[in-house]
This record gives sequence, structure tokens and C-alpha cells, in this order.
Amino acid sequence: MSQETPVDTSADDFDSLELPSMKLGSLARNFGPGMMLMMTGIGTSHLVTAPVAGGRYGYALLWCLPLAYIFKYYGFEMAIRFTHATGRSILDAYATAWRKIPVWYVLVTTIIQSAVGQAGRLIAAAAVVFYFFRMYLGVDMPWFDDDKELAVYGFLLGVTSVAIILRGRYAVVELATKIAAGILIVCMFSVYAVQPAPVAEFVHFFQLETPEGSWLIIASFLGLLPTGIDVSLQASEWGKAKKVGMGRLRSSMEAQGLVAKFDAFGGRKEDLTVDISKLPEHAREYCRRWFKIGLLDFRFGHVISFILATIFLVLSAVWLYPSEVSGNAVMGEIARIFTDSVGPSLMLVFLAGAFAATFSTAFNYFDGWPRVVGACCRNLFRKTAELPRVPGAELDSRQRKTWYSEYNIYRISMFFSLFASVAIIAGIPRPVYLVLIASALAYFVAPVIYFLNLYYCRTIIPKDDAIFYPSTFATWFSWLSLIVFTGMSLILILQRLFGISPF
Repeated sequence: MSQETPVDTSADDFDSLELPSMKLGSLARNFGPGMMLMMTGIGTSHLVTAPVAGGRYGYALLWCLPLAYIFKYYGFEMAIRFTHATGRSILDAYATAWRKIPVWYVLVTTIIQSAVGQAGRLIAAAAVVFYFFRMYLGVDMPWFDDDKELAVYGFLLGVTSVAIILRGRYAVVELATKIAAGILIVCMFSVYAVQPAPVAEFVHFFQLETPEGSWLIIASFLGLLPTGIDVSLQASEWGKAKKVGMGRLRSSMEAQGLVAKFDAFGGRKEDLTVDISKLPEHAREYCRRWFKIGLLDFRFGHVISFILATIFLVLSAVWLYPSEVSGNAVMGEIARIFTDSVGPSLMLVFLAGAFAATFSTAFNYFDGWPRVVGACCRNLFRKTAELPRVPGAELDSRQRKTWYSEYNIYRISMFFSLFASVAIIAGIPRPVYLVLIASALAYFVAPVIYFLNLYYCRTIIPKDDAIFYPSTFATWFSWLSLIVFTGMSLILILQRLFGISPF
């Protein structure tokens, strides 16, 4: 997603817009932000957190999976819905709040996440490489101890990610990642078929259990399955950059006076509203189809992610339990699922899929978090707003040479994420612990992001907009989900800080 071609919509003829095909093959080609969002999650949470849960506690934490996927669903959808309904990023809506407090909140938490959170993602990918060279090939770096060797691998993977993103060659990596992830999916189903879990164990989906010492894993599941709610902000930025649907028509509507021009420093949230009834029927159908494609894109990834997480936990309970599943060679222990069930011949296939999944997560975050930092800055600082270019678009000399342009803030944030995360890995070289902390951190910021996404969808999209306004069910279930997540957050805080366990 690092290269976007700016679309000049000022001369668009609404009646001549090409409607996207809704056939299966065309849908797959048009998928983008939703799959990007989910691919950031099919990584550390699946390949580390789920096996740790199954290895340490068997089937006891299965209940966390449906809770995370069902009750976090609308937190993501609301951000996607908002972008399709307005053609703007959800962060632009945050900028209309009093003193821009939500934007400042997102900026601070994103900077923290881009260091601590990225360390958790990067070390998971480094652990795969570490295992492959040290344990599988018998090759090591004699001038480094094990912990420093892990940090070196993390640094090399980080540098590779940043170089590819800044050179705009993401499409190749995305294709390779999808192929390798596809191999991993086939392997997971194949291995599960060898020794499926007893049907009776699935009762744990409905039994709320909190084994001693499991609070961090529970928080990790709820924080990073399918991925952190904060990634909804990245998905909104990716959706805006895709320049389809309302994202393509917004500037043309502004030029024709059909909608207000939004000013992050003097505008109101009402200025973001789009009255879709002012568009010709053909243009409304164009926006409706792209919105439907966006929802299918997200929902497909959501379901696949849930199935994979469940299979990983169940397989770990079958093949690893009881086991601590920890240490620098954690990927080797997880790989036992494959070697014990099918045989050593499947090891390389597992490692290829595991690397694709973990590397894609770290890779996407190297692009996503800096995008959010840049978007926050364009809504907080006037001088940055005067140079509003999405990272990767064609840039003029001012935007390249001005250090506070959104593009340069994006690049600075990316390098900060690289060096800060590697420094954390070098200082705390514990793969499982870092992944769990990163996941838990995502959980504790989730309720605020969830509330804001829901609030701005409800208050900016017109209530009589049958296409984009949330349904009554979506609204009520969203509020219920918010209550559940906020309650779980308080329970975990009480249990961890005060030793009070309600269960």
C-alpha cells in the first residue's frame, strides 16, 4: 500500500463511472484494505499467542476466540463504513472533537505501539528466522549470544521492510505473502485432519475459565484477535488511499458544491457529512457496490482469521499440552505440531508459512502506524495540513524537502519504529513475553477507539441514508460490544493490579 496514484476527480462524469463487477473473480481482485487489515493479524496472535494458550492451558481459553471476533467486529466495520460514506479518513472526524483530544490520544498511543507493539511483531518473525538458521540448518553467529542474535535478525527484517516500502515494491511482497499464507492454511487444515480435537472439547467455547497465570494471554487474545482495534484507523487510511467509491467522488462533489470542504482547523463534524441523495442514481450504485465490496473484503478475512486461530489453539492443545511454549526457540516447539503429526518433511512448509504470516504482520505495521502518525499530524498542525499528501503519492519538491510534511513525518515515524523496536528486542529478548505484552497493549486502547468509531458513524452519516447508516442491530450490538470490552478491561486490571478475580 505504499504506492497510490492520485485520481483527478474534478472532471468526473458521475453518469459514466464504471461499476465494479460483483462476480467472484472480480471481487477477489478488488479486495484490498480489508484483507490488509486481517493480514496484520494473521501473524503473532495466531502463530505465538494461540499455541501458547493451547500448550499451557489446553482447551480452557477457547472461549476467548469467539468473544474477541464477535464483539470486536463492529469496531472495525464502523471505520470502514465511515470512509465509504464520507470519502474521508475516520481520523478527520476525530479532529472535530474538543481540542482534538482524540487525535492527540491516537498520536501518543500509536507512537508507543510503533515501538513496543512493533517489537512484539518483529521478534516473532525474527524467531522464525532464528529457528531456521540455528536449529534447522545449524548455522549461528558465533560473535553474538542467542539474545543478541535474535535482535540482529529483527534488525535485518526491519531494514528490509522499510527499504521495500519506501521503494514502493509492496505488491510483490503482498503476492508472495498471500501464496505462502495459503500454503500455511492448507497445512493447518491437513494437520488438523490427522488428529482432530474431540468434539466434546468444543464446549470450552461457552465455558468462561481463567486458569491461574492466564490473564496476560486472555488480554492478548482480546487485544490482538483478529488484530488490534487501532488497526481500524490504518484500514480507514488505506481505504481513503484506494480512491474508489466515495473516496473517488468526494473532491468532485466539493468542487461542485454538493458537499462542504472539510477544514480540520475550523470545520465542524457536519462538514464531513455527504448527502448521497444529491448524486445521480448511477453514482449512488457505484458507491453502494464499492461499499459492499469493502464489507465482503473485511468479512472474508475476519472469518478466515477466526478459523485459523481456532485450529492453532486446538492443535496446540492436542500436540503440545502441557508445555510452557517459551524461549528463543519457540518456533521449534510450535513446529512440533507438524513434525509430531505428519513428520519432519513438513517442517520447511511450516517455516515458510510461519515466516510469511509473521513477516507480513510486521511489514504492514511498518507502513500502517507511520500512516496514522502522519494523518494525526495533518489534523493537528496547520503547516503539515498545507502539504497534504498521502505517503507514496506523487510529491512535489516542497513536500520532499519540508521536514514537517505528512510524507516526511511518515518516513521519520517509520525509522523511529525500526530503531525503537530493535532496541526493545535487544533489551528484552523474550519472544513470547514481548508478543503477549504487545497484544495486551493493543487491548487496553481498544475501548476508546471502538467508542469513537461508533460515535462518529452515528453522528456524521445521515440517519436517512439507507446505504451507509448503521442498522438498528448494528448500533445496539456495537454498544453491547463496547460494554463487554470495557468490562473485560476493568476485570483484567482488577485481577492484575489488585489481585481481585471475579471468576
